Amino acid sequence: MLTYESEKRIFTIHTKNTSYQMMADSRGVLLHLYYGRRISGAADYLLRLYDRGFSGNPYDAKEDRSYSLDVLPQEFPCLGTGDHRRPACILELENGASSCDLRYDSHEIRKGKYALPQLPAVYAGEEEAETLSITLKDAWGSGIEVTLLYGVIPEIDIITRSVQVTNRGSSGAALTRLLSANLDFLTGSFDVITFFGKHGMERVFQREAVSHGVKMIGSGRGMSSHQYNPLMILAEREATEESGCCYAMEFVYSGGFLAEAEQDPFEQTRMQMGLASERFHWPLAPGESFTAPEVILSCSTSGLAKLSQNLHSCLKQHVIRGKWRDEIRPFLLNSWEGCYFDFNGERILELAKGASELGLDMIVMDDGWFGSRRDDNAGLGDWTVNEEKLGCTLPELVAGIRDLGLAFGIWVEPEMVNEDSDFYRAHPDYALKVPGRNPVMARNQLVLDFSREEVVDAVYTQLAALLKSCPITYVKWDYNRCIEDVYSMGAADQGTVLHKYILGLYSLLERINREFPELLIEGCSGGGGRFDAGMLYYTPQIWCSDNTDAVDRLRIQHGTSFGYPVSAVGAHISVCPNHQCGRVTPLRTRGIVAMAGTYGLELDPGTLTEEEKEEIRRQLAVRRRFAALIEDGSYLRLSDPVRDPIAAWLMVSEDRSEALLSTVNLETHFNDAQRYVRLQGLDPGALYAVKDVFEESAAVLCPAAALMGSGFPIAREMGEYGAHMFYLKRQ
Repeated sequence: MLTYESEKRIFTIHTKNTSYQMMADSRGVLLHLYYGRRISGAADYLLRLYDRGFSGNPYDAKEDRSYSLDVLPQEFPCLGTGDHRRPACILELENGASSCDLRYDSHEIRKGKYALPQLPAVYAGEEEAETLSITLKDAWGSGIEVTLLYGVIPEIDIITRSVQVTNRGSSGAALTRLLSANLDFLTGSFDVITFFGKHGMERVFQREAVSHGVKMIGSGRGMSSHQYNPLMILAEREATEESGCCYAMEFVYSGGFLAEAEQDPFEQTRMQMGLASERFHWPLAPGESFTAPEVILSCSTSGLAKLSQNLHSCLKQHVIRGKWRDEIRPFLLNSWEGCYFDFNGERILELAKGASELGLDMIVMDDGWFGSRRDDNAGLGDWTVNEEKLGCTLPELVAGIRDLGLAFGIWVEPEMVNEDSDFYRAHPDYALKVPGRNPVMARNQLVLDFSREEVVDAVYTQLAALLKSCPITYVKWDYNRCIEDVYSMGAADQGTVLHKYILGLYSLLERINREFPELLIEGCSGGGGRFDAGMLYYTPQIWCSDNTDAVDRLRIQHGTSFGYPVSAVGAHISVCPNHQCGRVTPLRTRGIVAMAGTYGLELDPGTLTEEEKEEIRRQLAVRRRFAALIEDGSYLRLSDPVRDPIAAWLMVSEDRSEALLSTVNLETHFNDAQRYVRLQGLDPGALYAVKDVFEESAAVLCPAAALMGSGFPIAREMGEYGAHMFYLKRQ
């Protein structure tokens, strides 16, 4: 619910459990007042003005030295107003000065959720959401106009933020920094939670105190990156999974980003998120506008678990679209770790036969089926089937797979090109390269210039022909290097290239989705290098990591769970010893970990023993049986797999009538203590029957209050990494 109190010019955004409040003060500056537990009335009493040394004052404050934007909480702080904290906007005027003094002009409240041109954004119907737009204008007549957009989905405590900057003046200007969301807190001691990583170990949870100075994460790699995820959480120092106030910002964007948490000398905290400033320069000629990507905001007053559930609900119901939004994803076998580049059509059919015997839904033919591709040094860009290698046509291969009762999927990497390819030889200018310099190479491939429409069109033509050639129901869309050489032959200003690249990518994905609405696209970037809400708008699931080791995946999936739902997490069982790290883990453990994602296989079924095949059939039956509970239930983290001896997580149905508890022992010691896992989210006055889904033992009747207070005992057993899954049914 959105309200405006005209006397004080106070805007209030109410969600089910929270309130967000701001005020256009007597000078027209849009001040942030409050974000937290739902309130009634105004929070402007929190503002206290007094003279603070070396904090400058606006010219129109005259002799009032107590009024300074250097310390006041603002909705959209700009450089050049006397605020020396980190700005949300830096606008460069035609004369070279960086100055923009924005004051309130007007506002509009309307039903429904705003959309953003050319960009992914949270969507919702008129009955579910409202939009507030506030227009600010530069006080000094430059003609710069800024519209702040707020989308509100009250039922799930979600507020979205975006910014549109328009030049209505007669002189040119340029944006060199533009962040979509800014939160200023007058009080509070906070920790900042971020998710760092690298290829093969993405989204590792990190929590540290916000102290004086700036904590910054981001990506200048042309993608959201393995190194830092575009998700930042600000949590009260004492906040836990079950208690305390915490705030999230999640970027609906797949390119470079910036997120910051800053504490100023007066113990105030500023949190921001938006586009990366590095290599960003966007000219605004008279009459031109720029729209910033969206940030999802959420506040939980009852701990981190509720915050994650808010974000999960938003992504599942209001970001992911199309046929696959509400459907259980297919359980598939991917050929990569089963045979890598060493396959032909007969080999793929062998894998498909094994997948069919195990009861899977689909086989995916990974890298190596096209052009001159026999390793990772050639062929990218030539999306035509290598029939000589396959020994058949693609329609013939797919027909054989469908005869086995399986659907067919295929791997592509459309944004890349090898120099050794027909496509590159025909269009060398289609790759991003700096003229007169050798490009930086990675995986012996270059990045195609998706900032140019003709390049996107050329790739689309090839992909559309492929997808029309035979029944293909799944595409794994990979992206295996960063962008280094930022230079486009089609750009008047090279500072626009990285953002235009992402717009080109989105336009291609949108065309594919519209023309092939039944297609399921799984995003991938060397695993989890582009795991973000922007990609989920086009690709309903994302390959979580190239690291398929179950123990490493516990840590990766733990961090991922803070911002992303289980249904979006691509997760497979692979062979042991694991190909990435050599670790040996039990097959059941690998299966239980993969069940916290989409569940599939990354191996050759022909290498399995009959006992292993039967185990996979049992796992698949369990995953199918509990698919709705796993993918639609509330996800609860019960441990920290980095620090604790047990990894444990719980899915609870909305009505709390059933739950699924998964545990993995991470430490084994002689004469060890009994370990217990304390559950959350159950009906506290109820009894639950608890049964191991893989064992024939009888169910144990347990009081929910005891399960949540004292916990549930985890079996002591010999060997490393034992895992269990328990079904809880309310009696």
